[in-house]
Formats: sequence, structure tokens, C-alpha cells
Amino acid sequence: MQWRRRHCCTHTAKLLYLLSLLGVLIFLVHQVWLPRLTGMPWWRGHPVVYSGGGLHTTKAKLNTSAQHSAWRFVIVPQPTFKADANISSHEKPDVFSPTFGNTVAANTSQIEEGHLSGTITHGPFPYIINEPDKCAENRPALFLVLLIATEARQVEARNAIRQTWGNESVAPALGLIRLFLLGKKEGELGLLQQKMLQAESRRHHDIIQQDFLDSYKNLTIKTLMGMNWVAMHCPQASYVMKTDSDMFVNTEYLIYKLLRPELKPKKNYFTGNNMRGFAPNRNKNSKWYMPPELYPSEKYPTFCSGTGYVFSGDVAGKIYLASLSIQHLHLEDVYVGICLAKLRIEPTPPPNEFLFNHWRVSYSSCKYSHLITSHGFHPNELLKYWHHLQSNKHNACINTFKERTARMHSNRMNGEKPAQ
Repeated sequence: MQWRRRHCCTHTAKLLYLLSLLGVLIFLVHQVWLPRLTGMPWWRGHPVVYSGGGLHTTKAKLNTSAQHSAWRFVIVPQPTFKADANISSHEKPDVFSPTFGNTVAANTSQIEEGHLSGTITHGPFPYIINEPDKCAENRPALFLVLLIATEARQVEARNAIRQTWGNESVAPALGLIRLFLLGKKEGELGLLQQKMLQAESRRHHDIIQQDFLDSYKNLTIKTLMGMNWVAMHCPQASYVMKTDSDMFVNTEYLIYKLLRPELKPKKNYFTGNNMRGFAPNRNKNSKWYMPPELYPSEKYPTFCSGTGYVFSGDVAGKIYLASLSIQHLHLEDVYVGICLAKLRIEPTPPPNEFLFNHWRVSYSSCKYSHLITSHGFHPNELLKYWHHLQSNKHNACINTFKERTARMHSNRMNGEKPAQ
């Protein structure tokens, strides 16, 4: 019996030892190896984090000119992403092929100080839904266009945005319009969604859609559709914001504190959450993997997180024209940054680094009255926090200070130490 008890204890000790080793292994995977492989912290799930020395698993051989010019990668042969480029049963040009756009491309010699000559026409994809007259409707001096990337199934998100930060009555004295950007889904579900989308469009008149496959790899096409639309149908707009449908946007702070309509509109202006000196993700298992043969340079040019960036109206057409001579990348925000580099337009850092956030900021009316974007909102949360902010925005930080003071006083009365 004594031998059995000793034998049992030995097995228990071995089991505890193995469990402790497993715990250490899990910790290393989450805290060390996973961040190094993906270039992002394990607790944050947003795609636009490309930095970190651990991303350089493969070093591309570069010539001297490529190292000094981030956008010269356009001469590199590019593989096709056929799963996402085959947009419908109709014959369409493959937007990821190396030859697409070359026949209409503007030479780099045409670019000087942010100007690029050329004629803007509708892109290669026909419109399924369009609102060509939206800017012309009694808005001679339109101030801001909101371009919001979304998908057909995200009906609740669009409705929440219409009632909150995308409501055109947010700045009634200024011209403000919203547009939801969509591609097309295929199959029976796609047909059903399309019917619902057409009805939604007839009701709200705030949707534009072209005949390309709506997918993650085609986000660049979706954004370029919005740029093209602004350049063709709304060239008088002072500013444009491109953002996503799961964002909280403090439109009033954006307009009255950052852009300031009382001032003359800026030109060649682009700002957002600036991503400077970020490296391509070379991890083949990552959603944001960038093959060296597609982009050989070791650093991206400065770009702004695709969760929300703002630019002057004149930049929309320039980016679209620049894109005609630059092969498409599936990382939309990086691609826009490359177009800006070709145009020699350097993104302007925002006056406060916490204005544009590509992560979720914990809510308080004080914090949210002094930021522009926060990421990762469910439609119900968006409605809840927006309405709370509207009822507290004028004394948000005063109330927060009073609450903090009252809490400290209560702690002292109870003999508790103040929080450090």
C-alpha cells in the first residue's frame, strides 16, 4: 500500500510538471512567438499593424533605386489573385494582372508637386447602383464626403451610421453627404442580398456599387471606386473621409476642430493614423502577408490606417490617376500610401496622435468628445454611445472630473488609499 501511494504521488508530480510546461508553452506562443510572426500584439486583432523586426523572414534583393523609391515596385511582375479578380460571369479586365492600366497610365514624368495630368473616366467596372447627382442637390459648397466601406449583409451597421455619425444633419450649416461603398456578391444569397440592397438604395439614396466581387482582397478596388466617384461627381468637395462600417466617428470634432470650415480648404492634404516606417509582413500564414516578389522593398512608404483617414477633395482624383500606373495590392491602406508617395504627398500627422485610433478605445464621454475614430463597434453599441455622447458632450470632461473627485473623497472617508 505504501508503494502504491508513493507511486501515485510520483505520477501526480510528473503530471503537474507537464502541465506547467504546457502553460509556459502557451504563454510563449501568445506573448512572444505569435507577435513576432504576425507583427501584431496577440490581444489586438486589427489588420493594419505591419511593423516589427520579426517580419523580415525573407529579404528581397533590391537595387539601389528600389531602396530609395518605395513605389518603384510597380515594375515587378505581379501574380494574379484570380479567386477575387473573377468578379462576375461578364468579361472584365483582371485588375491584378501586370498589364492592367498600362494603356491609360500617366507617366511618372507627369507628376510634379502632387499634380498629375490625365482624364478621369469611370473605371473598368460598370455601376450597378449609383448616385451621380447627390452632390449637385442644393449643395454648391459641399464641405465633407463620407466614404464608408461596407458589405451587403451589414444592414444594421448602415442604419446605425445613418442615425449617428453619418447623419447628414450633424453639420446642417455645411454640406455633408455619406456614401456606402459596395461590390457584388455571387450565388443565390448574393441575388437575395442584391434585391434588398436595391430597395435600401431607393429608400436612402446613399449607396454606390460596382460589378466587382466584394471581398477582402478587393478592398483596394472599393476604395478607388469612391475616389473616382468624388473626382467625377463631387470635385467641389472640400474634404473626404474614408472609413469602415464598424467605426465610431466623431464627425463634429472632425469638422469643427480638425478641418475648421472657417479656414480656406487645404490642398494636397492627407491625414489619419500615420503608419511610418512599417515593414511588409513576410509571414505566409498571415492575412496581411506581402510576397517579396510583389513588393520587394523592406519598408512601406508612410500610409494611414484604412480604418479612417481624411484628405482634401483635390487628392481624390490624383490618387485615382496615380493608381492607373500602379499595380494593385490587396492591402488598401498601404496601396493608397504608395499612390501618395508617387504623388509626392506626405501624410500630415494629426495634431494629436490619439485622434485617429485603429483600435477600440474604452468609452467615456470625455475621451470620445476629443477623438475622431475608434474601432470595433457593434451597431447597438454605436447607437448607445453616440446618444450618450450627444447628451454629455458639452460638459463631458467636467462631469468626469466631478465623478473622479467624488470617488476620491469617498475613498478618503472610508479610509481607502487613492488609486495610483
